[in-house]
Amino acid sequence: MIYLWSTMLILVNVFWLMLVLFGLPGNWLIVISTCLFAWWRWEEGVFSIYTLIAIVVLAVLGELFEFLGGMHGAKRAGASWRGSIAAMAGAISGAAIGTFTIPVPFLGTVLGACIGAGLGAWSIEVSRGRKMDESVRCGVGAGLGELLGITAKVAVGIIIWITVAVAAFLP
Repeated sequence: MIYLWSTMLILVNVFWLMLVLFGLPGNWLIVISTCLFAWWRWEEGVFSIYTLIAIVVLAVLGELFEFLGGMHGAKRAGASWRGSIAAMAGAISGAAIGTFTIPVPFLGTVLGACIGAGLGAWSIEVSRGRKMDESVRCGVGAGLGELLGITAKVAVGIIIWITVAVAAFLP
């Protein structure tokens, strides 16, 4: 019976993983589902405490990658500290706006976040008196950094899902 429950957990976690593609906290939902399952079936020893700690740490890393991606990209392209912070704020607001204005699932959220990060960094750098080509480079760096951050978060989510799937069926 435990294999049936484990299979159901893995299928639910696939759904949570898909939510990551929409900018939602799917990695954390995988962690919460798995921890609740482990607590519910603790006497059967499906998941060790080390597996649970590992998936929590991975989820934190995924959030950091996404959260700091645009900021790091802007900084690498030469943006100021303020431009980097604006890239992060632009990514958050851009993702929300893109989700509702670009009616293509996942693509709207990602494009919105990348464009928002780029516009945030660009606008601050222009307002500080930098040349247009330097400001554009900072904006492009922020947008590309945000894209890499989102990609890294999705990759971490896949690693979390695989970790849970393997641990659910191995003694």
